Amino acid sequence: MSMEQGIVFAVLGITLAMFVWNRLRFDVVAMLALLAVAITGLVPTEELFAGFGHPAVITVAAVLVISQGLVNGGVVDNIARLLGKIGHRPTLQVLTLTSVVALCSGFINNVGALALLMPVAIWMSREAGRSPSTLLMPLAFGSLLGGTMTLIGTPPNIIIASYREGGTFGLFDFAPVGVAITLAGIAFITLVGWRLTPRREQNSADAKLFSVGEYLTELRLPKDSVHAGATLHSLLAAAGDEADIVVLALIRDEKLQAVPSTYKILREGDVLLVEADTSSLQVFLDKTKLELAHQAVEDEETDKNENSEEQSVSDTRDGDGKSNDKYDEDASVRIAKGELHLVEAVIAPESSLVGQTANRLKLRERNQLNIVAVARLGYRLKQRLGDIRFNAGDILLVQGFEDSLSGTLAELGCLPLAERGLRLGSSRNTAMASGIFLASIAVIVTGLLSAPVALVAGAVAMVLVNLMSAAEAYKAIDWSVIVLLAAMIPVGQAMETTGGAALIASQMLVLGENLSVASVLVMVLVGTALLSNVVNNAAAAIVVAPIALSLASELQVPSDAVLMAVAVGASCAFMTPIGHQSNALVMEPGGYEFGDYWRLGLPLTAIVTLVAVPVIMLVWT
Repeated sequence: MSMEQGIVFAVLGITLAMFVWNRLRFDVVAMLALLAVAITGLVPTEELFAGFGHPAVITVAAVLVISQGLVNGGVVDNIARLLGKIGHRPTLQVLTLTSVVALCSGFINNVGALALLMPVAIWMSREAGRSPSTLLMPLAFGSLLGGTMTLIGTPPNIIIASYREGGTFGLFDFAPVGVAITLAGIAFITLVGWRLTPRREQNSADAKLFSVGEYLTELRLPKDSVHAGATLHSLLAAAGDEADIVVLALIRDEKLQAVPSTYKILREGDVLLVEADTSSLQVFLDKTKLELAHQAVEDEETDKNENSEEQSVSDTRDGDGKSNDKYDEDASVRIAKGELHLVEAVIAPESSLVGQTANRLKLRERNQLNIVAVARLGYRLKQRLGDIRFNAGDILLVQGFEDSLSGTLAELGCLPLAERGLRLGSSRNTAMASGIFLASIAVIVTGLLSAPVALVAGAVAMVLVNLMSAAEAYKAIDWSVIVLLAAMIPVGQAMETTGGAALIASQMLVLGENLSVASVLVMVLVGTALLSNVVNNAAAAIVVAPIALSLASELQVPSDAVLMAVAVGASCAFMTPIGHQSNALVMEPGGYEFGDYWRLGLPLTAIVTLVAVPVIMLVWT
């Protein structure tokens, strides 16, 4: 082993370890690896940042923009609307959802396809009286399978195509293998696999995660209140840190104002619709001297001599903290009718909320967004909402204005789940979005333009026809993935140019010099799959591809065959929640634990391997 080979192995080993450690963002780790090979001289300075202009990186960015254009155009929403009509049979629901998400994932970003259909799956589960865990893991795995069908279906395919000698793969060159494993995977998940998913009954329709109506109360500012003429902020500050209160609305002159500003000036007789548990409500009443709204009404109609402030808050609620009075029932009706817009959303791994608190971000003042409740690991958190430090996968119950809520959630990196009554996106500009996308595909298939050029043209066209603004286009690009790819491509090339890949391949030959072609393909596919379950799948493809090509050269195996094996293996991240973002996104809504994934993921990986290897040999050898 030469000095250069030792250095590149050390850099890759440390990089993979840091990916698994997961304490630093994977794009930061990739940049550190790039700097390491630059400082050690393994990559010339003029080639160091060539990855940022690599066709594969440009193609991934363009696909992400086009995916957002299709979302804005309502293309997938129109398909999703039809899913509510398929009935409550679990087998039929699993079959339909996994098939639709797989088809969508073949042409748009698989995480985007999952995000569009996840609210539908949760709503269908609740309507059928089952836990969402039955549908969400199959949905996530379906999105991974579908991405294998086309060149643009998933970033690893685009990366692998760039390693092909004598030109890239075509748009549908992945289809023979991808379609075969997708059909086999969907069949297994539909007939057997969904039964291997755990049942998390705390998320079922009979035990909703957020029972907001149980904690709704209307409070009135009495005459001569010291808070009349002051701001809502000063009222909340007067209550101190002991009372965990969320003000959902202000009712003045029978008119409801949702998400009132904390700078709103209060008046005598104003009614605040608040969400709080019994103990916090009692503290709030004691410190602010507000009164329960229903008490003021009852005092006028029944007993004029009774002092309502002497009544205990607990008298209005049962042992479970549930409201028993008619006024609170009216408040619940306001929520149900949609006067106050409540949405459940999951925090994506790349969200700006991760590691932050609501108080620090000032979500109410800056975004007109109320955090009403937070759930983690299947349970509603009981600590003060403003002090909760958000984690990726947390489920938020948020309140905001209907016309801006979806945009605000997207900006913060949150994916909406099932709302109070399913509401799917509009189908605006569907024909325009579909036409641009199909035109881009057509010019690629006919060979008029290369994939990067055609897809960039499609992305620009979607901006020009106002399917999205230029700002939205930039936001649609997952820059962490772009940086990861651009930084790791030169690192992977360094392993090839130093002879490191050939060295590993020669050592693998020592272990099995008489390996058959099928055995080589199984070894490459399974090895890539295992790696993709602990590191980003695009990074796994970049690391394994040079080794696989060297191994193919030594054994006289067609290089296209081993590249296809790497591509399939990179999409087999079925056994852990950290293997792919799709897995991480369904973990909290489905109530899954880390060890739940391998139950379905392991047999699914085996089936994919058994189907993929013969098809690869048939088509590519």
